Amino acid sequence: MTLIKSISGIRGTIGGRTGDTLNPLDIVKFTTAYATFISRKSGGPGKVVVGRDGRISGPMVRDVVCGTLVGMGYEVIDIGLATTPTTELAVRWHEADGGIIITASHNPTQWNALKLLNSEGEFLTAADGAEVLRIAEAEDFDYAPVEKLGHVVKDDTMNRRHVESVLALRLADVEAIRKRKFRVCADTINSVGGIILPELFEALGVDYEILNGDCTGQFAHNPEPLEKNLQGIMDRMRQGGFDLGIVVDPDVDRLAFICEDGKMFGEEYTLVSVADYVLAHTSGNTVSNLSSTRALRDVTEKHGGTYATAAVGEVNVTTKMKEVGAVIGGEGNGGVIYPESHYGRDALVGIALFLSSLAQKGCKVSELRKTFPDYQIAKNRIDLTPETDVDAILVKVKEMFAQDPDAVVNDIDGVKIDFPTMWVHLRKSNTEPIIRVYSEAQTMDEADQLGKRLMQVVYDFQS
Repeated sequence: MTLIKSISGIRGTIGGRTGDTLNPLDIVKFTTAYATFISRKSGGPGKVVVGRDGRISGPMVRDVVCGTLVGMGYEVIDIGLATTPTTELAVRWHEADGGIIITASHNPTQWNALKLLNSEGEFLTAADGAEVLRIAEAEDFDYAPVEKLGHVVKDDTMNRRHVESVLALRLADVEAIRKRKFRVCADTINSVGGIILPELFEALGVDYEILNGDCTGQFAHNPEPLEKNLQGIMDRMRQGGFDLGIVVDPDVDRLAFICEDGKMFGEEYTLVSVADYVLAHTSGNTVSNLSSTRALRDVTEKHGGTYATAAVGEVNVTTKMKEVGAVIGGEGNGGVIYPESHYGRDALVGIALFLSSLAQKGCKVSELRKTFPDYQIAKNRIDLTPETDVDAILVKVKEMFAQDPDAVVNDIDGVKIDFPTMWVHLRKSNTEPIIRVYSEAQTMDEADQLGKRLMQVVYDFQS
């Protein structure tokens, strides 16, 4: 059982002992710390938006979160079952002081989390997140007296407004999409995607079939949108009759596509393809994290822009995007961030822009994929034990490559080693008790061999 405390909130498995898992007492503690932080910034209790994905534990966590906020004197806007980007946008639309998203994103069903937002509907900065953790550890709390208790207001209009905002984007070519008469198959993992994606498809005039569309929280497969978890929709696509397969994670901020022949478009190429479309219509720069494909760099430079990297984590990417004036950015895990909409990963925005690109080009999905630089990325992981000294492992890896004239070492987030034709990135996950080892090369065999080389270093260090 696990409880992970980070600058972006808390995440853990449901049940078990306090301090070791995500349970009601720890939920109260961290919600109170967040509410205290917001009150100190805004001069008193104000308004907080709360949304959740379809997880089984969602109603319990929501009740504890909302009750705690009421006890702190807040007006709570409960938008119910909603995607992460919907909740982010709702903070702005309600002019709230912050927001709490109840979701563990791609983690399995036994997990849940509190993701914390500022008044812009964006994730807290590193400094602000650290302050919330400090307040929680100090238990420096002051609840409202009875005459100043808060209250909960329900708002079930945010999904509709989110869809409307996507259709209003300058580069969302709704007319071209409707003329193309797409037929898509979408796997929504039995979470909130099953609620909002049909609304988007109907608004775009797209014919659709939904797999795992009941928002029960009983995930039909491992919810991370990787090829090994998606055989169901890939098999359905191979039966024919669809132009595109679409896969989202439980909170609909990650997006993967499947070609008309049932083959993966490539999770890493979600952002690449959308960026290529945006850059063809808007001059500017791009950003992705250190664990993302080099193909975004190639596409950006083709359009005359400049590509920059950031540490893994949405807030790190958005901070860098603002710094360099990026017109599009995101993460190679299928996260598209389009500032014209908002500074947050948004699968709905990614779908609309991708369909717009397909409609304007008049090509098949597999044909579009062939227009991009072809890199292969291997995504491996190593489970951590309580005895694992990650910092010492990272030092060892840096020492291994320090004298290699072909290696460029970057240590702003774990250790990334760049070679002329490949790279490998080793870092501790922010969301799971694991070390992630991502490697990219021109062939999958080369990428996997490079990744396994660093994994062996970790195994040797642990033994």
